[in-house]
Amino acid sequence: MSDPVARDAAETESAFSHPAVAPDVSLAYGEHPDQVVDFYAPRGADGSVPLVVLLHGGAWRAPYDRQYMTPFADFLARRGLAVANVEYRRGRSLPQQGGDGPVAGRWPETFDDIAAVLDALPELTRTALPQADVRRTVLAGHSAGGQLALWAAARHVLPVGSPWRLAAPPPLRGVVALAPIADLTGAVELDVCGGAVRELLGGEAELAERAAQVDPAVLLPTGIATAVVQGRDDLTVPYGLAESFVDAAAKAGEMVGLTLLEEIGHFPLIDPAADACAVAAEEIAQLAW
Repeated sequence: MSDPVARDAAETESAFSHPAVAPDVSLAYGEHPDQVVDFYAPRGADGSVPLVVLLHGGAWRAPYDRQYMTPFADFLARRGLAVANVEYRRGRSLPQQGGDGPVAGRWPETFDDIAAVLDALPELTRTALPQADVRRTVLAGHSAGGQLALWAAARHVLPVGSPWRLAAPPPLRGVVALAPIADLTGAVELDVCGGAVRELLGGEAELAERAAQVDPAVLLPTGIATAVVQGRDDLTVPYGLAESFVDAAAKAGEMVGLTLLEEIGHFPLIDPAADACAVAAEEIAQLAW
């Protein structure tokens, strides 16, 4: 299909055509209804297996939740991996001209939740999936969830005084970011997802200070194995953001793997019906095993 807009529409329709897959276990990590993790047991695996933690995208906006990632979670579980599909608080719906419209993210709640769930996951996983080896944890995120995954792996390099800062690197085998919003400054300049980054970070007065705490392209090097998978024809998150993140990592003395897939857009990376999904799963498996 030569028309990128038509291809993008077809890819999006395919990704969202799969029915949601119910988890084996769901556990709360807080009191808010969005503070929940769905666990998927590995299919046909004997003994202990690695854990993959999934962070969904959707521009940090409330209408988009973890359900669209459940076919991908099931896809990974069928490949013998234990999977934790995370929900977190997203943007409130605020009145806009012509009706209610979603706003991207909650500050600081979105990041409070990601920090809290990752800190709680080892114990939650032991309860939900005893066969999962939390010492072999890979963090994977799609789109805005890719930004959150890269950020979560960088909490030990956050500015001193940040409430999310860790004293040591998080215990991760690695991070796989799928079409991530990996450079927030670049995303602001490109108006990615209709101004979602500005909505996430706030007005001009807050933008620079908050970006310094959550922009993956600034929080480098991390010392954690990192891979980025990106479609070259992504109309939602331009591949230039992935390249600028990889370049920033190189300047910081760190090598980040980048896989650019030709004639692939935003959603095939997590669509079990697409060949690109197998590429994403292989990147995860290589770090996990």
